[in-house]
Amino acid sequence: MRPGRVPRPARPARPARLARLLDGSLTLRAHGGVDAATAWRRYDELALWPRWAPHLRRVDSDAATLTAGGRGRVRGPFGVTARFAVVAVDHDRRRWTWRVRSGPLAVVLEHGVDRGPDGAGSRTWLTMRGPYPALLGYAPLAWWALHRLVSRPRLPGTAA
Repeated sequence: MRPGRVPRPARPARPARLARLLDGSLTLRAHGGVDAATAWRRYDELALWPRWAPHLRRVDSDAATLTAGGRGRVRGPFGVTARFAVVAVDHDRRRWTWRVRSGPLAVVLEHGVDRGPDGAGSRTWLTMRGPYPALLGYAPLAWWALHRLVSRPRLPGTAA
């Protein structure tokens, strides 16, 4: 350092600054003809997830239905596995939140189901929070699954 110069404060580590820059949220919405109670049941019964979200090949959980504190694992294509923990569930309002982690990536997903306009059909939404690259990579699959959740009159192999 040259004489007479004041030292600069240390910069935060670049990865931490970059991580903060890359974190954000993204909300997706879908509406369809399936009534809100049926759409909610499709969320609530974890065994039904692969039927409307075909990118999920399998769900292993310590609970059969959405339960705050429930934990498990979802398996996707190409052997991708993600661990999850259900953070909160409000069955009356049809809302739930979970944390999902696969390797170093972690996201928080908030879901909801509402009755459609004039009580016909339903609307669903998903707000994802985490690193933008992960959110943007998952968004097309999530969008497709949300539309199947509220649009398919019957799921393959079920009465739901």
